[in-house]
Amino acid sequence: MHTDLCEKFGIDYPIYGFTPSEHVAAAISRAGGLGVLGCVRFNDADELDAVLTWMDDNTDGKPYGVDIVMPAKIPTEGAAVDLDRLIPPEHRAFVDRTLDSLGVPPLGEDKARNTGVLGWLHSVARSHVDVALHHRIALIANALGSPPNDVIAQAHEHGVPVAALAGKAEHARRHVENGVDIVIAQGYEAGGHTGEIGSMVLLPEIVDALDGSAAVLAAGGIGSGQQVAAALALGAQGVWMGSAWLTTAEYRLGARKEGKPSAMQEALLAATSSDTVRTRIYSGKPARLLKTAWTDAWNAPDAPDPLPMPLQNILVSEAHQRIDSAANPQVVAMPVGQIVGRMNEIKPVADVVAELVTGFDEAVGRLDKLR
Repeated sequence: MHTDLCEKFGIDYPIYGFTPSEHVAAAISRAGGLGVLGCVRFNDADELDAVLTWMDDNTDGKPYGVDIVMPAKIPTEGAAVDLDRLIPPEHRAFVDRTLDSLGVPPLGEDKARNTGVLGWLHSVARSHVDVALHHRIALIANALGSPPNDVIAQAHEHGVPVAALAGKAEHARRHVENGVDIVIAQGYEAGGHTGEIGSMVLLPEIVDALDGSAAVLAAGGIGSGQQVAAALALGAQGVWMGSAWLTTAEYRLGARKEGKPSAMQEALLAATSSDTVRTRIYSGKPARLLKTAWTDAWNAPDAPDPLPMPLQNILVSEAHQRIDSAANPQVVAMPVGQIVGRMNEIKPVADVVAELVTGFDEAVGRLDKLR
C-alpha cells in the first residue's frame, strides 16, 4: 500500500484521516498515515494555535494536515450576536419544543452557552489558514470545495499543497484549474457534507476526467482494507477517511467515564449502514448524519425548513450542547457515513491502521490468485 503520495508526504501508507480530534489526528500520523485536523470548531485563532502547537509536539516529527471550511458561495458574515438576530423566532420555538419532547434537559447555570461555530465563516476560515501556516503542516484541505485563489497561492508560497473535496467530475476539473493539488473524490456514502453520486461511480469518473493532472483520494464508504484496495484499483492514489475514527479509543468529542464509550460512540456502535440520513439540519448544507430521534423530529410535517449556512449551525449549536450533555444514545446529533455499519468496536487508531493494511494485503492477494 505505497503510492506516489506516500513519497510526496513522507508517510508509510496513503491513508488520510480527517477528524475533529487532535488526539486522533496525531495518532493517525504516528501510525504511518496523515492525520488531518478539522478546524471548523475553533472560533478563536489562539485556541487553534495552541492545539496545532500540541500537534507539533505529539506527532513524533511526522506530517499532519488541517481541514478548513470555505464554501464556494460566501455565506452571511458577522459576529455571533449579529447573526443570531437573523434567526426566525419560529425556528427557535421548534428547537425548544423538540428538545423538551425528547427529554433533553436544559443546560445547568454553570455551563457557558455555545453560540455557534463561526468556523463556517470565510473570515474565520482565513484566520485558520494564517495560523496553520505558522506550524509545520503538510496539507491544507477544504471540506467544501476549492478555496479562494489567494488562499491557494498563500499555501503554495509556504510550500503546502492544497486538497479539495469534489462530488462531481466538473467540480474536480474546476478545482485543478484553480490550482488545487489533490482532489478528494467524495461519494454519496460519506459522512458530513456530501454530494449525490456514489463512490463506485464517482471515483473513476474523476480519475478519468483529471487524466493525471492531479492526484485523487477516494472518500465515502471506506473503512476496511478491501475498500482501500478497491479505491486504488479504481485509480485513486490514496484514501480519505473520517467516520471510521469516531469509534477509536483516542476520540475525545464525547465525555467518557471509566473507559466506557461515550453516548455518541454507543449510538454509532449499535448502528447499521441503513441508520444514516442526508439532511441540511446540521449546518445548512446537505450532510449525512446518524439517524436518531433528533433527525426524525426535523423530518416531521411540522418541522421548519433548515436555515442557510451559517445560521442553521448557530440555531442548533446550544441544542447540540444540550444533547451532548444529556448523554442519551437515542438522541445524538452526529455526522457519520454509511460505513457506520462496520464500526462495531472501540479500538486504538494504530489497530485500525494495521487492520487496513492487513485487509489491503489480503484483498490484493485474492486478486493476484485470480490473475
